[in-house]
Amino acid sequence: MEIPVYTLDAFTNLPFKGNPAAICPLMHELTDELYQKIATEMNLSETAFITRINPSDSFSTGSRFRLRWFTPTNEVNLCGHATLASAAVLFQYEKNVNPILVFETKSGELAVTQQGDGYIMDFPLNPPTQEVALGDHPVQDVYLSSNTKKLMVRLADSCNRSVLTSLKVDPVALQSSERSGRVKGLIITMKGSPDSQPGYDFYSRYFAPWNGVPEDPVTAYQCSSRGGELELEVRDDGRINIAGQIVTVLQGRITI
Repeated sequence: MEIPVYTLDAFTNLPFKGNPAAICPLMHELTDELYQKIATEMNLSETAFITRINPSDSFSTGSRFRLRWFTPTNEVNLCGHATLASAAVLFQYEKNVNPILVFETKSGELAVTQQGDGYIMDFPLNPPTQEVALGDHPVQDVYLSSNTKKLMVRLADSCNRSVLTSLKVDPVALQSSERSGRVKGLIITMKGSPDSQPGYDFYSRYFAPWNGVPEDPVTAYQCSSRGGELELEVRDDGRINIAGQIVTVLQGRITI
């Protein structure tokens, strides 16, 4: 059996930048074991699998689909860049005729709308609670989201961006230091320079060795080696709009 696969770089308009994801639109569900084997073989931070909810729908006509994400080691409950890439595959390659696509996922319904050269995703906000404040320098705040199990460390405003860019994180040591299960991802962030050109409200880096992802290349304006940009709008209804562009770098078929 052969299944289609696409590799797209999300939150960028340049190939080999941004956050890469592998996308597989499937006519029928596969086993969890096979999903995991494909994701392990693709060896990207996430591989997404799109399946039809209504058997009478096609990828061109349907407006609702099921979506799951797998890292090289396990399934995850939410992934932004692979959702953006999944919508792009349906809009660009399957020529989906609907203005909005809705994905049913483990994190609820996620809607994606085309906007010019990019896409806007309607995502849950999952606000964190403050864990501890550790002074003015170099760490200002530490927050934990119990829903997403992501720990966010905010560097002090006095820090230069180079502090974040040059930061070395040992994924093995990080994973060894936290085995309670409360934390599955580490966000290190700092205030940006919105008045500069180009201006960013904040910078960040993201590490998730607990999910087999030493560093995710893009989760805001990312100071990783690949870089990437997101546009974020926090809404009054407790959700967030995430917008960005995408570039396809590979199209092919997987033989299983």
